[in-house]
Formats: sequence, structure tokens, C-alpha cells
Amino acid sequence: MSHKHLNLLRTIFQDPINGNIHWREIEALLIHLGASVEPAHGARFRVLLNRVEFFLHQPHHSSTCTKQDIKMLRENLSRAGVSPSAYEAQSAQQQ
Repeated sequence: MSHKHLNLLRTIFQDPINGNIHWREIEALLIHLGASVEPAHGARFRVLLNRVEFFLHQPHHSSTCTKQDIKMLRENLSRAGVSPSAYEAQSAQQQ
């Protein structure tokens, strides 16, 4: 995982929630993690990651996601087994 993606993952999981995360960065991270990101209905996207399905809402009036969107993303990534600590543990095992 590149430093850019790892830093974004850490930003998603940090408290307080950052309200300055761009949709395109999230989409690129999900694809990098091996997720399938497909348009669903309107501005919704269906994401399938590690056999966990969830939906994300692409922002309409700006390119940044709301804090509520980031909170939902964080919860769904956790359900799919993706977190900064899980990634760091996996990296330590590979070395």
C-alpha cells in the first residue's frame, strides 16, 4: 500500500472525524484495496469488499464527503476487516 493510501486510511479512522476527504480519494483507496465500486442508483455506489457489500453516497455539491459519510465508511471498512491496525499487523507478518 502506498503512503498516500495508508495516510488516507489513517485519516478515515482518526478522531475527530475529518470533513475534508475527497470522494475520488476514497474511490481510489477502495479500488486499491480490491473492492468492486459500481454505480447503483443516482449518486449511490455499490461497494463489494472482502465479501461485505455496502453503499456509499457520492457528494452532490462538492467533492468532499460529509463527516456522516466518513463515519459510515469507517464502519463498513471495519466490517470488511480493513483498518490501519489490521493493515500494519498484516505488513509486519509479511516482513
